[in-house]
Amino acid sequence: MNRTRANSALFWSSLLACYLLQLMPLPQALLPLKPYWLALALVYWALESPERVGLGLAFVLGLLGDVVTGELLGEHALRLCILCFILLRFRARLRFFPMWQQALAVFALLLNDRIVLLMVRACAGEPSPPVTFWLAPLTGMVAWPWLFLLLDDLRSRLRVRES
Repeated sequence: MNRTRANSALFWSSLLACYLLQLMPLPQALLPLKPYWLALALVYWALESPERVGLGLAFVLGLLGDVVTGELLGEHALRLCILCFILLRFRARLRFFPMWQQALAVFALLLNDRIVLLMVRACAGEPSPPVTFWLAPLTGMVAWPWLFLLLDDLRSRLRVRES
């Protein structure tokens, strides 16, 4: 398998794994801690391979996420488009941050995502969420270094195997 096909397979399989992680059932007490896996994967791919990730792809993946999770149609699409726009705008700076600063930037992006989600749900007439609603960006920040290292290691193994 050539390098382009291997990288494409890793890209699509990582996104599929994120959809599966998003659908993974958890006990009710742990649901507020579930990070937004698809957003974390898109952050990684936008930082490392921006030619693959754009607003159109974010929109399509978001619509697919809406269908898969049964949420309001367009909710994930809007959230991912906003996240990708901010990320691609500041990619040149974020890419060279140390890991702890990247984790803080990811936290800020996920917190912004929660604010957008809160606004969308308020417009849909849903009641205010509990305080635990704000815990997911924290777990996303904690998961970011591990996800980054895992995907980076897989990409480097593909590069070594092809050389």
